[in-house]
Amino acid sequence: MKSKYEQIDTPALLVDKDIMMENLHFMQDKANQYHVSLRPHIKTHRMPELAKLQMQEGAVGITVAKVGEAEVMATHGITDIFIANEIVGICKLERIKALSEKITIRLGVDNEYQIDQLAQVFKAADLPIEVLIELEVGENRSGVITDEQLLNLAKYIQKQEKVVLKGIFSHEGHSYKAQDAADCCKLAIESQQRTIRAANLIRQEGIVVDIVSIGATPSLMQTQIIDGITEIRPGTYIFMDAGQGNAIKDYSHCAATVLVTIISKPTEERVVFDAGAKTLTTQNRPAGMCATEGQGLVKNSNNVRVAGLFDEHGLIYNQQFRNEVEVGDKIEIVPNHICPTCNLYEKAYLVSNGEVLKEIPILCRGKSQ
Repeated sequence: MKSKYEQIDTPALLVDKDIMMENLHFMQDKANQYHVSLRPHIKTHRMPELAKLQMQEGAVGITVAKVGEAEVMATHGITDIFIANEIVGICKLERIKALSEKITIRLGVDNEYQIDQLAQVFKAADLPIEVLIELEVGENRSGVITDEQLLNLAKYIQKQEKVVLKGIFSHEGHSYKAQDAADCCKLAIESQQRTIRAANLIRQEGIVVDIVSIGATPSLMQTQIIDGITEIRPGTYIFMDAGQGNAIKDYSHCAATVLVTIISKPTEERVVFDAGAKTLTTQNRPAGMCATEGQGLVKNSNNVRVAGLFDEHGLIYNQQFRNEVEVGDKIEIVPNHICPTCNLYEKAYLVSNGEVLKEIPILCRGKSQ
């Protein structure tokens, strides 16, 4: 239960290289098996070094959520980026235009207002900007919903000189709330079918659709990819977390942990460690197969969970655990949700078998504009 990494000060974000590489190989092998492109979402790790590693392993490019992420990744040599988000605002689109002069960049759209702004910004550009229409498939977030919305937007884009429709994308994020693996697979296949159907509806209007893109880690860990999908965009798979571990009933794939130090044992069952909400996100999932208990899982424990977080303190209530650890011991916490956890750190320690291999800066930390 005690960590091998006593030499690292706490709290610290650790990434186990061996587990991470197994995760990378799993998803790349799956993409290869189904003859689709892998374009991983880097919102999970926000590290250019790991994005490059993913591309070295076979990814065709990366996915980001924010213009700031795209700028940092481009600065560090990533030349094929998809912003899987609706970007609104002339100032942001001007930044995308500047990037488009150096790299291949595309973005998501779901309304005509965006198209009008893009047409305005790219009016004098040498090359048009390519966009993908987002289809809402069940998460109840962004994306077009009806066939009428879909076709009207596709036709509207088709009329533009400097905005080109490149494809369609969806995110089966509601698969996180699936009741079990069978339910997850059902939701995922339905989402894929709806996305392919939407692409074909557009094609029937004589409009070319090259890319048909889907992506969410829970579904892609367990579900087949049906013919007609051309690209997948999972993100969390590189590290996994307690929620993803719950989904597959296996925590051995959790590559990222937060190293903490036991600083107090004030009662017969309470243990206090030196990491709180500023270093372990309080975000969790309340329902479905990715539902999480407490605020994190103690690695290599018998399901010992973090009971609560203050700003700088974490609490565990477990009498047996309290008797097994001493003040000064270092343990590792598997976060419930790794994506916001990574954003809390300036660097991660890449580790293997008790050895610190290197420090990796999280250069997209805070780049949410």
